[in-house]
Amino acid sequence: MLTRISDLEKMLKRQAGPVRLVLAVAQDSYALDAVSKASLKGFIEPVLVGDQSLIKKLALEAEISLNNWKIIDEPDILKAVEIAVRLVHEGSADVLMKGGCSTAQLLKGVLNREWGLRKGALLSHFALFEIPAYHKLLAITDVAINIAPTLEDKVSIINNAVEFLGRLGITFPKVALIAAVETVNEQMSATVDAAKLTMMNRESIIRDCLIEGPLAFDTAISKESADHKNLISEVAGNSDLLVMPDIEAGNVLYKALAYFADSKVASVILGASAPVVLTSRSDSEEAKLNSILLAAAVVGNNQETH
Repeated sequence: MLTRISDLEKMLKRQAGPVRLVLAVAQDSYALDAVSKASLKGFIEPVLVGDQSLIKKLALEAEISLNNWKIIDEPDILKAVEIAVRLVHEGSADVLMKGGCSTAQLLKGVLNREWGLRKGALLSHFALFEIPAYHKLLAITDVAINIAPTLEDKVSIINNAVEFLGRLGITFPKVALIAAVETVNEQMSATVDAAKLTMMNRESIIRDCLIEGPLAFDTAISKESADHKNLISEVAGNSDLLVMPDIEAGNVLYKALAYFADSKVASVILGASAPVVLTSRSDSEEAKLNSILLAAAVVGNNQETH
């Protein structure tokens, strides 16, 4: 089981060989750098799809050796996205990563009904944090894809994250449904949804985890805070996964932890038939590399168990 972000490398070292990663619209220096670092560690086998002349120019400027990587020359962004997604769809690659295209362009390809990576689930963003002030890894969802998730959406978001955590060896996670308060208030939809989701968990509609909510952020991660509020809960102060009420709250928390808490983070998009690495330009170089390793570790772990 993972206890630190660095444990991803230990998982990858146990694998039989490198995971095949395709970088869509590879003419992006930030993505190329992260891919190069993961490749040099022997964890991935990259395929680059994009404008070959620009890719080689950026690699030369950044002193990145392409190491005889396979490059598929396609200057058109949308066509490059299609080629990259098709490689994963057809089983020629295991992980899809966003390069110099927009998030909307990549996700449109992922959701294509003919050659995309649909599997019937809602796409959702998953981030795994190693925070010095917290006693274990902490996962957060969804901070980047679903703007104002409905109750049904939140069920899918939880299921995506719980299944993914299980593949990392974190089984039966403690799930905190985040709101501003711990009591149900009809004027605060997050608290109403949280109460319903908690009941769905008690009735085994949502399985393989322990859900508690609504919980404020402080009670979700601090046993002392929960004790002060006289909360009796197995989740409070010991959460494995925080489910955010909407994208604004999730995005603010993600960036606060990344910038202010001296945290390490890795993130992927879930709900497709393969992991999708979709980092932001504002993410650190370390976060980009960690995200590649997170996706690769899960692919390799999944292969070993089948």
